[in-house]
Amino acid sequence: MKKSIFTLSTIFVVSASLLGCTQQSQPTQADNKVAQTDAAQKVEEKKDAKDTLKGVAEAYRTYSIDQIDKFVVSTEKFVSAVKTGDMETAKKLYAPSRMYYERIEPIAESLGDLDPKIDARDGDVPKEEWGGFHKIEQGLWVNKTTKGSEKVADQLLNDVKLLRAKVETVEVTPELLVTGAVDLLNEVSSSKVTGEEERYSHTDLYDFAANVEGAQKIYELLQPALVAKDQKLSDEIKKRFDDVFGLLAPFKKGEDYASYTELKPDQVKKLSQAIDALAEPLSKIGVVLEG
Repeated sequence: MKKSIFTLSTIFVVSASLLGCTQQSQPTQADNKVAQTDAAQKVEEKKDAKDTLKGVAEAYRTYSIDQIDKFVVSTEKFVSAVKTGDMETAKKLYAPSRMYYERIEPIAESLGDLDPKIDARDGDVPKEEWGGFHKIEQGLWVNKTTKGSEKVADQLLNDVKLLRAKVETVEVTPELLVTGAVDLLNEVSSSKVTGEEERYSHTDLYDFAANVEGAQKIYELLQPALVAKDQKLSDEIKKRFDDVFGLLAPFKKGEDYASYTELKPDQVKKLSQAIDALAEPLSKIGVVLEG
């Protein structure tokens, strides 16, 4: 008789325990409410982040238009000097004028064939199609004359003004910003560090600095959103920019830069390494902001 009682008691205890486990495993109304609140909060956070990036994209659009407006004005002065035969003034205006363009090159490159018309080097396009800044550069520094560059200068100014008109149609997206910053540094690595970009005038450091300044502007616009996601990465990128500008500083003379021929091989190597060190963390921004 005692054995039967023990068995029934055991069954009762086990059943009660199982019932308790079942009740605990089922989410309560409070649990469901918390989950719903968390989900809603995440949706709201993503919306806020998206709105923030839209604001950043619009700010970059404003910056780009400002740079192109200044580019038009400086190109007008440059073209005027070329057409009037003022070679020294044309040489002086050549590199500073191009800096406005180099800062916003990702925008320019998104506008079809205008970039090669404005910025192609000898060999980038068929000989009969070659024009733009570098064609005039060759005339100024190699041929040492403005003669024969008048029509090229007129076409250059027309293309620059068309660039200004077309920039209004560009859709600036957060994706364009992130890829654009890295593309600007790739420009430095592929043609500025090698001295290929300004092969006649050797004004490569102007282009180098402008590309980095353009990438820095994008970083500065994205910085608040990046800090909210990854303060450490933001700090690293800032330090890398400081490193690059620190290496450029000895070659800056007022608003001008030294000829690229003045750099020694080890100095070129350090600049190249600094650009690579900057590009690596900068390329992570997109992934972090999407996370």
